[in-house]
Amino acid sequence: MDKNYILFKSYNQGLALESLLKKSKIKYTISPTPRQLSVCCGMSIMYYKEDEDNIKKIVKENNIKVLGFYTLNG
Repeated sequence: MDKNYILFKSYNQGLALESLLKKSKIKYTISPTPRQLSVCCGMSIMYYKEDEDNIKKIVKENNIKVLGFYTLNG
């Protein structure tokens, strides 16, 4: 099963998005960043692919700084 991650420049940006996802009732998991993606602060958010468009909208509307959305096959 594929795993989807959002990576952040800073821990604070990750916490800001977490708060917004919680308010929007979008399921997610705070996760250490996988080694193969470790180009960020060490915190990432795992999410379900079907929520990606809604999450991207929240990121854009709230000016959350993300390094990107990544999918690892697994």
